[in-house]
This record gives sequence, structure tokens and C-alpha cells, in this order.
Amino acid sequence: MTATALAVRPGGSRPLAGTGTLLRFALRRDRVLIPVWVAVNALLVLSMPGALKSLYGTAAERAGLVRQMETNSALRAMVGPLFGDSLGALTAWRIGVYAAVLAAVMSLLIVVRHTRDEEESGRQELVQSGMVGRRAPLTAALLTAVVADTVLALLLAAGLAARGTAGAVAFAAGVGGAGLVFATMAAIAAQLTESARLARGLTAGVLGAAFVLRAAGDSATADGSSPLTWVSPLGWQENLRPFAGERWWVLLLVAGAALVQGAVAYGLTGRRDVGMSFLPTRPGPAHGRLGTAGALAWRLQRGSVLGWCAGFLVTGLVYGAMTEGAADLLGDNERAREVIARMGGRAGVTDTFVSAMVGTLGLIAALYVVGSVLRLNAEETSGRAEPVLAGAVGRLRWAAGHLVVAFGGAALILLLAGFGYALGYGRDLGPILGACLAQVPAVWVIGGAAVLLHGLLPRAAVAAWGVAGAVLLLGWIGPALDVPRAVLDVSPYGLLPKLPGAAMDWPPVLLLTALAALLTAAGLAGLRRRDLTT
Repeated sequence: MTATALAVRPGGSRPLAGTGTLLRFALRRDRVLIPVWVAVNALLVLSMPGALKSLYGTAAERAGLVRQMETNSALRAMVGPLFGDSLGALTAWRIGVYAAVLAAVMSLLIVVRHTRDEEESGRQELVQSGMVGRRAPLTAALLTAVVADTVLALLLAAGLAARGTAGAVAFAAGVGGAGLVFATMAAIAAQLTESARLARGLTAGVLGAAFVLRAAGDSATADGSSPLTWVSPLGWQENLRPFAGERWWVLLLVAGAALVQGAVAYGLTGRRDVGMSFLPTRPGPAHGRLGTAGALAWRLQRGSVLGWCAGFLVTGLVYGAMTEGAADLLGDNERAREVIARMGGRAGVTDTFVSAMVGTLGLIAALYVVGSVLRLNAEETSGRAEPVLAGAVGRLRWAAGHLVVAFGGAALILLLAGFGYALGYGRDLGPILGACLAQVPAVWVIGGAAVLLHGLLPRAAVAAWGVAGAVLLLGWIGPALDVPRAVLDVSPYGLLPKLPGAAMDWPPVLLLTALAALLTAAGLAGLRRRDLTT
């Protein structure tokens, strides 16, 4: 089904005419994107009860964790307060906020893709030149997000039902509700801005602010009662208290926010022309400085780079503040110590904890490098690359500008994470910086895989997100599930030295760097020889 076919189908002059056809078209376009996001999120959640059971297998160990969380404000800032000592309550505590964040990101990407992205490319104007209602595209986009969030919620409820039906339903409703809240928020952003990039950035910025507000509120109180926590939509997920005396009335906040924001988005979309916005983009300077492909790439990606830099700096600060109490948090739990050791090496408890947290930052950095590399794919498929390449700029030079931002930005955000970590910890600047920078070759390998996919199989480039997700899953929950060492070493992160506790091992670092260079070169060779994708 093509945009042209959609445009010629009669649908009448009603505001929602053609919504069903557009919904089917959106679901077909996202037949890879939605299942990948839903599967990754569901696997992260459903693997958690087993991992936590191996860590805290007795009631005494779980009760001790509850007592420790009451006094550990830094850890509460990262994962929220703990309201009960059942495995279900521990699962909601450990993964609830992050599952809600992933659902929110999935939803905002879906809505912006099927609204502002379509307008920016000119396809929506073609579609609406037929008998398609004025609000049909927005409705179809929101319904696509509803489908994705509903499927995710059903999987979570079914998978966690063994821990308690009421708790499973509350947890699933909270995660799916967070997705709907940010879907409608993205719908508003799509009306306010002229570009999809700004719409995604604005909504992601609100999501980041929500996480910070929740973290600040949870660090101040042990029961989620801080006003800062209640202001944040992510705080509503924890205050539902799944598996710990569910507060069903909190879902009214979720439903109210989604309905109000949806109404605002519908009101705005009816008051503007297709392609226009309420916050027009500022014109650039009369004499711009975009004389090179690298300068253009930086202009296009600087907002994303700066956002990731700020996020990693703050995360490093929080991780550093947690480190001082790492030994107290682990206590006498030998299983917890073993898992941390598998993630961070067999050094002292503090060094092992630092290594594990730095490894987590490295895993998250893979998401940045994939998104940055795939900006090449977005520029190409949207048609914006053609005018650039029609001039004196060659393909390799054009791609190199974006790859410098992608690979250099990955090193920069990890460097800033190291500075933040050392600042929060209060010492060991050199060793912590070295540990963070040692993650860079593995991140570059993931980026090289994204370049390879874009260069050889541009229509399958989105699979790079699957590569990053698989590595994230393996590195995050693999050690807790006793995954064999040989399987963990499939990930490039499994080959890295466990700094700062272990000695620096240069051969695997150099090998990963060479592999990243080889993958990137192969991808660029494919890009140079194939036709552009439009």
C-alpha cells in the first residue's frame, strides 16, 4: 500500500474519514519497529522476577533490602522506593520506571513518525489531497501508539500474573499508561514545531525532566510522597504500588493527562495548515557557516548530542553518589556480590561496583551511537540528502560528517559520564575516566554494525536497534541469569577489561577498534556503490 493509493480512496469530508485505512498503513509500516520495542521491553520486565529470586531468595534477604532502601537516597533516585518484599514488588521497584520510560520513547517515536514526519516529507499533503479527514492522520498515529502500548501491557500482565493478578494488571496499566501520556504529549509537540526532529527532541526533553523530577522527589522521601514525584508522570507508575496494596485511583491521573493532552492536540491540529506549525523555525543567519558536510551534520545533531551529554553527566553523578554505600547495599548477600562480580570483575566490592556501573553506561551509549548513525538513513530516505549530494559533496564526505558526530559523540558522552562519576564519588578521577573510555571500542562496534546495515541494506537499517537491544539485554540481565561466559562474550562488551579493578588488557581493546573500523569501511563501501533510497 502506497501513499498514492491512500490519496485516491474516497473517504468523505468528515474529520476522521480514512482513519481506518491510515491505521492499517501505519501498522504495516511499523511491522518491525513496534514488535522490536515491545519485545525488548517485555523481555526486560519478565526476566526480572527470576533474576531477583536468585539474588534475594529468602524473605529475610528481601526484608533487609527494604530496610536498606529506606536509608539509601541515591539508589532511590535511580530506581524509586521499595514498597514491599514480595518478588512482584521487587520487580515493580527494579524495572517499573525504566519500563515506563521505554514505553514512552516507543510511543513518542510512533506518533511523531506518523504526523510531523509525514508532513515534513510532503506525503501527508498528498494523502490529504484525497478524501481524507483533517484529523484522520493524528487519530491514526495515536491509535497506532495505543495498539503498541496495549500489546505491551497485555504481555506484561500475562507474564507477571503468577506473582499476583492485581499487581500484574496495575503494573501493566501503569507502563502502558505512561506510553499513552507521552504519545499525546508528542502529538502536541508535532503541532507546535515544524520539524520531526524538534518534536522528538521536545518530547524527549519533557521525558528527561520527568525522570529528573521523580529522582529528586524519591531521593528526598522513602515513600514516594514528594510533590516532585507526583508532578512527574513517571512517579505515577511507582505510586500505583503494584504488588504492594495497589492504588487504582492513580490511573485516573494517567487517563486524565492523556485525555486532556489529546484534546489539546486535536484542537491545535484543526487550527493550522498542513506543514505549518505554531512555533515556526527561526531563519538561519544571512551568512551561514555550513560550508562543510561536517558542519551540516553537527547542526542537525547538536541538540541530540548536547542532550545525551547532559544526561550522562547527571547519571554519572548519581552513580558516583551511590558508590560509597555499595558495600552496605550488598551486605552479606553472596549472590548479589557474585552478580556484580560477573558484571564488573573480581576486584574489591567498590571497584567491582564501579566497573559494573561504568559497563551499564557503556551499554546505554550504544543507543546513542545507533540513533546518530541512523540519521544518515533518515536524511537519505526523506530526500534531504539528494540536494546535498547533487553539489560538490561526495557520498563518503557526507557520511563522514555524520559518523564523526556519532563516534566522536559516543566518546564525549562517556568522558562526561566519567567526570560526573568521579565528581559524585569524590575521588579516583583518572581510573574512572579510563574505565569509561575503555567502553568506547565496544560502542564503536555497535555503531559500525549500524553503518554496515545502512550501507548494504538501507531498508533494514532499523535492525541496528535490534542489535543494540540484544547487547543491552545480554549485558544487563545475562549475569543475573547465570548465562554462560561464552554467550556473554558474544557481546563486544564481554571482551573489555573490567576496569578500574583489573589490569588494562590492550589486545581486545585494539581488536574491537579494528573490528569497528572494518564494519564502518564495509558499510561506506556499500553506500558508495548502491543507489540512494527514497
